[in-house]
Amino acid sequence: MSENNAFTDFISALDVDYEQSLKTLREIEMMLDQSQAELTKLTQRNTSVTAHLQQIQNQFDSVPRNDIRMAYNSALDAQQRMLVMRNQLEKLQTDQANLKKKIALVDQMRGVVTGNHLPASMVRGGSGGGTAMLEMMINSQETERQRLSRQMHDGPAQALSNFIVQSEIASRLFELDKEKAKHELENLKSSAMTTFQKVRNFIAELRPMMLDDLGLLPTVKRYVDTFREQNGTEVSLSIKGVERRLEPFIEVMIFRAIQELMGNAVRHNQDQPVKPQLNIQIVLEDNFLKLIVSDNGKGFSVEEVKENSGLGLKVIRERVEMLGGYMDIDSAIGQGCRVTLQVPISLYLAENL
Repeated sequence: MSENNAFTDFISALDVDYEQSLKTLREIEMMLDQSQAELTKLTQRNTSVTAHLQQIQNQFDSVPRNDIRMAYNSALDAQQRMLVMRNQLEKLQTDQANLKKKIALVDQMRGVVTGNHLPASMVRGGSGGGTAMLEMMINSQETERQRLSRQMHDGPAQALSNFIVQSEIASRLFELDKEKAKHELENLKSSAMTTFQKVRNFIAELRPMMLDDLGLLPTVKRYVDTFREQNGTEVSLSIKGVERRLEPFIEVMIFRAIQELMGNAVRHNQDQPVKPQLNIQIVLEDNFLKLIVSDNGKGFSVEEVKENSGLGLKVIRERVEMLGGYMDIDSAIGQGCRVTLQVPISLYLAENL
């Protein structure tokens, strides 16, 4: 495929993505209106049920036990439906906001690649449009990860949190076998809390909040600790140089490279009797950042990897080379693997830090 055809296909893909995003946004806005109307109805129902429950409490001694149970069940059902609808509404509102941001970003990319406009903020120290385009593409990917992260946090995570509370309330309503009911609910609560922790781990995998708040190095330290704990793999981390913030897209690229390389080391050595030992080295100089990820696993033929490497390694290499850096893979069968990459950072140091 010629370079001109590739560029045309890229423009077409942007146009398709833009139109599809607009269509999805309209659907979300329609669902928002419907959800808001349904929430209004549920709120009115909850008010009515609560008033009825209050009447029963005022006449507690004279009301049949079965009526009391039905009233409490109706109240719990109304509250649960309202909580679910509120979570759905919040999720849709989050999707709407993120989709609007994505549409604006894609629209800006369409203008840039077609030459209609070039924001001055994209030109940095003569680095040119290539670096700016790379920054935008990486940021676009990370925007999608942030959207998924918020979805998990505002959806399943919040629902599980509410479920824990509801299980505690329900445990007080069982009268047939209190001990058994309590035991079962405790098991349910424990399972929900375990699932909740898994969801939080998934959120961190999609987009560690530390990366935005504290930067690359603290996030890498936390990730290494978590990786070591979850995989039972020995990992050492060495950092040299003055710790400081870099441009967000540089920090994201390095962090994703570490995730990919560490994951590869574990995946490709699963059939070994002993888990590999990983060593991560980060060297932060004035003009460049060097990352070295090595392991003592089974190794592989570098020539075969060059011809048949996975998408992860190809993406890392392309990103590094587009920034004017280099990536080197040193490995042989039975001798482990060592991946070294270096990127210039003097032009990209965050000006506000």
